[in-house]
Amino acid sequence: RYGIVVRRITLFVFGGVATIENEPPSPAAEWWMAIAGPLASLFLGLSFLAIGGWLAGDAATVAGDDPMAYVAALGPTATILAWVGPVNLMIAIFNLIPGFPLDGGRVLRAILWRTSGDLVRATKGAAMVGRAIAWLMIGGGVMAALGMPPPGLSPGVGQGLWMIFLGFFLSSAARDSYQQVMIEQLLAGVSVARIMLRHPPMVEADLPLGVLVDAHLLGSDARAFPVVGPGGALVGLVCLDDVRKAPRERWLDVNVSGVMTPLADLEVAEPKTPAVEALRRMVARDVGQLPVVEGGRVVGLLRRQDVIRWLQLHAESFVGA
Repeated sequence: RYGIVVRRITLFVFGGVATIENEPPSPAAEWWMAIAGPLASLFLGLSFLAIGGWLAGDAATVAGDDPMAYVAALGPTATILAWVGPVNLMIAIFNLIPGFPLDGGRVLRAILWRTSGDLVRATKGAAMVGRAIAWLMIGGGVMAALGMPPPGLSPGVGQGLWMIFLGFFLSSAARDSYQQVMIEQLLAGVSVARIMLRHPPMVEADLPLGVLVDAHLLGSDARAFPVVGPGGALVGLVCLDDVRKAPRERWLDVNVSGVMTPLADLEVAEPKTPAVEALRRMVARDVGQLPVVEGGRVVGLLRRQDVIRWLQLHAESFVGA
């Protein structure tokens, strides 16, 4: 509904955390997206318990005080519902904990965002609360593993290690989510043309790999080169990893065209492409650079290191604003 792309969802025993490519457009959108999951779990939990209770009928009267007889009198469907109902209620309660980026943390961010009008400040506040809760979970896990559990936890190494794992996961997720918002805000309104390496060194498709190594790779910090054809049009991209595909003894026999990534399989950008969109493409394709093309010809090369340098140069002034 809000045009937000979900890259992946990390599942664990009490739900999951979604990794999204772009942030919600408004506090209201964030609120409804965050609250939908816990509300669904709450609705399912109450529904399962109600249906299970209806199916159970007078099982309690028939069984008396014998718990095994009560379970036997319930029947398989009512027994399953009696189990999954409370589980869904626990999931709803857990996900409402204000530990960003859990749903409860996103609800908190929506409130802070609506109050302050500043997405970055709201994200920072929610992330700080999320990391504080994460470290409380880690501390509780350590105490449980040592046999001194805090209230609500039972002693045990297994449960303690699980709480420690969840705590570190939530702390890392909160930090990464805040960094994602910072990056998107720093790159807002910035085009690829402002960050790219202009007039990058290029090589021809029929260049032997040995010449590429000796004349271009050695003595240079460049690790990727746009490959052009006879007319100067982009036909591919060759990287250091591509060179390693060919045995060294054949470097003079194999041309760049034999190991390069062809244009058909290549992700490219235009000078007017938003820098944040280009960065998403690099992350999605797990590549370190994108050729920048205009009119079929290479006008630049956007490297991940160029984006990082831009962020480093502008982050301090942005945070202080």
